[in-house]
Amino acid sequence: MNTPTPLNESEKERFARQILLPEIGEEGQARLHSKKVLVVGAGGLGSALLYYLVAAGIGEIGIIDFDKVSLSNLQRQILYTEEDLGLSKVLAAQKRLKSLNSDCLIHAYNERFTDQNAKRIAQNYDLIIDGCDNLTTRYLMDKTAEELAIPYLYGAVDSWGGQVSLFHYKGAGSYRVLFPQKDLNAEKREVPVLGAAVGIISSIMATETIKILLDLPNTLAGKLLLFDALTLRNDLLSIQF
Repeated sequence: MNTPTPLNESEKERFARQILLPEIGEEGQARLHSKKVLVVGAGGLGSALLYYLVAAGIGEIGIIDFDKVSLSNLQRQILYTEEDLGLSKVLAAQKRLKSLNSDCLIHAYNERFTDQNAKRIAQNYDLIIDGCDNLTTRYLMDKTAEELAIPYLYGAVDSWGGQVSLFHYKGAGSYRVLFPQKDLNAEKREVPVLGAAVGIISSIMATETIKILLDLPNTLAGKLLLFDALTLRNDLLSIQF
């Protein structure tokens, strides 16, 4: 476990508004700087989430994705611009994020998240965060988090809304309990999605990340948050593990 280093004057100025929050303060901000998170997927959820995590002062972030930026990504993947078309997502993301906060150490893994590399990469982090769009990777994140005894923050978007939950944290069980493994071939479809809905779910996930890293109460452990931007309805369901 890394011991937080007191904030310097530049950090106090950069994070001044966040430090004013009584749940964070200078001590909490220093603690965020000592933490490491792994974001699996640098697409819609991942790109918006990464922006907020880097801006919030998380000290070290890993990004893993094998994909390249395409024109259809730009509707919802806010880290990228037309200049990034055809480039590696993780490398484009790393460059953009370093320009936002050069003090954040960002590791770019330009590869798939697989059985062969999952534990080797994830063992270096305090939290695994879901930024992907497929069940195969989610089941692997869940399995890896369970084996390494670290939390797994889940998020997904579909149409006008999405959902968020937290597994393997303070008694919360497995993603597989909530979503039993099924025929993975059935997931191969293009999901309709509103770009702004991706931003909403990503913001919720970024907020949960900060709460987890600071050991704050009222996380989504043992709960499933459902949000629909079209009806402005949200539901918070309890999960029985």
